[in-house]
Amino acid sequence: MQALIYRSTGSWYTVKTTDTGETFQARIKGVLKLDEDITSTNPIAVGDIVEIVPEEGDANAKNAMITDIAQRRNYIVRSSPHKKGNAKHIVAANLDQAMLICTVKEPRTSNGFMDRFLVTAAAYHIPVTLVFNKRDIYKEKEIDRFAELAALYEDIGYTVKLVSAATGDGVEELEAMMKDKTTLMSGHSGVGKSSLINRLLPGLDLRTKAVSGWSGKGLHTTTYAEMYDLPIGGKLIDTPGVREFGIVDIEKPELSHYFLEMQPYLSQCQFNNCLHINEPGCAVKAAVQAGEIDPERYISYATILESIQDDDY
Repeated sequence: MQALIYRSTGSWYTVKTTDTGETFQARIKGVLKLDEDITSTNPIAVGDIVEIVPEEGDANAKNAMITDIAQRRNYIVRSSPHKKGNAKHIVAANLDQAMLICTVKEPRTSNGFMDRFLVTAAAYHIPVTLVFNKRDIYKEKEIDRFAELAALYEDIGYTVKLVSAATGDGVEELEAMMKDKTTLMSGHSGVGKSSLINRLLPGLDLRTKAVSGWSGKGLHTTTYAEMYDLPIGGKLIDTPGVREFGIVDIEKPELSHYFLEMQPYLSQCQFNNCLHINEPGCAVKAAVQAGEIDPERYISYATILESIQDDDY
């Protein structure tokens, strides 16, 4: 029978059948043949569609074996937080959209972090909304900074929202955007993602922690990805808070294609394989100098480009 992966905790998966909504605890049977040519630290991710066979024996145990996995429509992948080198971790699969929860303070989300997430999502054709939380603690300086960031990313074509999980401001608008869709929610530790999800799913009561005072960095509260059914229809995938979002499976010549504002200029460069750093006749650099591409985004591009391993190129 067909089922959907709702939670992944090591070698066990919580699955729910797609026809009856019956829940099983499932394990992988042997070695699955994956349709994608991808090697990752997790062969199955939350959001995957799988085939299961209930185990015989105790009818109340509700255990099953996963015998097959359907081809993924898309997925978000990052470098594995636990392994060095090129190890990669599939965050979630088969998404309609993603919401990246950001903050201007306590802790401040860096442009580099946002841009790495946006690049990865663009590579797999996943629309992203940037959701800035903690509106209730923003003073004039933070409101001005938010306005700058909103103008920057909206001009590129992204949707940007300002909300407060503490007061509920803006949460209904997010809820309407998530109706009947599968939405990945991600962000730095400490941005208030769990508080926001508690607003969207009353009664869930996810654990929340304050930001670490001495470091200004968030504390992890979610330890594994998990999917929840939304009361209005649709699904929400909660992910562990991440401090860094490592780019994988993107080669240097590809990177500029995932900076959406660079796309119109790529065919105008003098060289087809232009990396937009030191090459003559580069239309992207000319657009930066002309103020048509934001310098902060170009710096992000150059920083990410430098971080991509040359041996992958």
